[in-house]
Amino acid sequence: MTPRAEAWIRQADSDLNAARCMQAQGFHAQACYLAAQAAEKALKALVVATGVTPPHSHSLERLLELLETQGLAVEPLKQLHLKPLTRMSSQTRYPQGDEAPVDLFDAKDSEPAVATATSVVGLATALLAG
Repeated sequence: MTPRAEAWIRQADSDLNAARCMQAQGFHAQACYLAAQAAEKALKALVVATGVTPPHSHSLERLLELLETQGLAVEPLKQLHLKPLTRMSSQTRYPQGDEAPVDLFDAKDSEPAVATATSVVGLATALLAG
């Protein structure tokens, strides 16, 4: 693993730990955002490991497509529900009309977000090690 890919995966792991802390304290919108960030950075670690500069995109699906074109076996990652995490990158930060994200996200959102991000970071870490 290159030092650059290692830096990306370390940050992904840190964001995931922060998401867990936010979730435990009841900050569900923030937990969702950090979970999305963790998944994004884990996928970008894989992109970096293939020798490609990661795109300026929050789309986890786009990152998976890029990884697939680079010949990486991404089938386990494709089995995860990534679209909700992609949406959480922006929906958890900005008010939607008269409602703040804090009013829109609860444990029913943060629990699967953190679980999915945990899977993404775990799979990415295994691919990088392997």
